[in-house]
Amino acid sequence: MRAPAPVRVEDRDRFDTLIDARSPGEYAIDHIPGAINCPVLDDEERRIVGTLYKQQGAFEARRVGGAMVAANLARHLKERFADQPAGWKPLVYCWRGGLRSGSMVTWLRLVGWDAQQLAGGYKSWRRHVITQLALLCPQLDLRVLCGATGSAKTRVLQAMALQGRQVLDLEGFAAHKGSLLGALPGTPQPSQIAFETRIAELLERIDPAQPLYVEGESRRIGRLDVPLPLVAHMRASRCIEIEATPEARLAYLLRDYAYLGDDPEALSRQLGLLKELHGKAVIGRWQQWAAAGELPALFAELTALHYDPAYKRSQASHFERWAERQTVTADDLSDAAIDALARRVAALG
Repeated sequence: MRAPAPVRVEDRDRFDTLIDARSPGEYAIDHIPGAINCPVLDDEERRIVGTLYKQQGAFEARRVGGAMVAANLARHLKERFADQPAGWKPLVYCWRGGLRSGSMVTWLRLVGWDAQQLAGGYKSWRRHVITQLALLCPQLDLRVLCGATGSAKTRVLQAMALQGRQVLDLEGFAAHKGSLLGALPGTPQPSQIAFETRIAELLERIDPAQPLYVEGESRRIGRLDVPLPLVAHMRASRCIEIEATPEARLAYLLRDYAYLGDDPEALSRQLGLLKELHGKAVIGRWQQWAAAGELPALFAELTALHYDPAYKRSQASHFERWAERQTVTADDLSDAAIDALARRVAALG
């Protein structure tokens, strides 16, 4: 079977299976959506081959690495690929579209499958993501959902998605709630490039003629940066503000952040980061409440003294159309009320 021309990123959907031939560690950092990881070298083998290349040269690295590759390919043929039909058509990529994916494609084609190689490998995918973000973000018909901390903005977006609206849940993609206390227990944030991959994938799938709802985030969510083309377009887009009562917000925060009470020491450490802003006396009181599990008092004062003033200062400077924002009021942020609130937001068009 004659080897075909390398495949472009834009043609990846023409294939039955997308195979990432890189190591598990590389795959975990980021990968093309939908790809399965079938490494030709695992992380330790890749380290060994790289060391041999630097210390003894290309021949020795290829001699030793070739045996590892052959063993791994044999295992994939016996296990991961054993049930594939004769007409199976996989697309394979590695880091640059070189030896690792080339080796796998050669063996798969010798079997008789119409395996092909992604030109440029993962690096071509990364260039594609950057290009798509720059191209698609300015074209979005964004509706930016704003509101003070505890207004249930993320939950409203999730309800809107279930109701069939187009939603970009940046906090969901970032695995972080976007505030000082926003880290999710036991859930690390993805890499920056994986975060950008998820955004680009969603933007490629949406209908650009329909509104896309997104939360009015700052430039950073935890340790991740929101892509600059998206930030710029959010700043220039229409805003919808949820104006919830303090009582409703506090009740919601106590439900949404209840897990913070499970680790008082971690909560106290995070609060300590605000000492320069609020002084030792205030932070000491908050840390005492954290240690005692007095979350209602803590959240009420933290909201009034820290989050609300910051919100009021930032909105007009961050959003060019803030003065013409539409407002939806809420005195209840229970689950049922959030579903109704989501419909009211969507009704604004």
